[in-house]
Amino acid sequence: MPIYFLEFFRELFMNLAKLIVFLIFSFSSTGAFSYGGGSGGSEKACDKPRFTEFTPAHLTVVSAQSEFTFMASALTNPKTIDVNVKKLAVEIEINEMSTGYLVTGMLPDSLQNTYARVNITATGTNNCVANDGWLLKIE
Repeated sequence: MPIYFLEFFRELFMNLAKLIVFLIFSFSSTGAFSYGGGSGGSEKACDKPRFTEFTPAHLTVVSAQSEFTFMASALTNPKTIDVNVKKLAVEIEINEMSTGYLVTGMLPDSLQNTYARVNITATGTNNCVANDGWLLKIE
């Protein structure tokens, strides 16, 4: 086999290898940019409301009809705050504070000798939805 023939195949193989590497990097980087991984995107991350200062604390033993409170951040739209305990709707009182909203409610009297999660759902002022809550032991 002549030497120029071997040289031709070596050159062809090297060019194909470079092409394959180029295509792999091209497709992997365009995929990242299509999902917002690149700079210059116009969408902002969703800044959800936050819930803090749960009282009584997580896993505290309480009696039926006990009062509970928590703070909702200033990003929360107070009209959208919804609280339920074991899928039972709870009437709440919302007071505006300097750092957000103080939410107060009472555990349903029908819940006794059980664990129950206080579920919170609210929408932020930027329409981002947040869910949170904590577990209490009701005697």
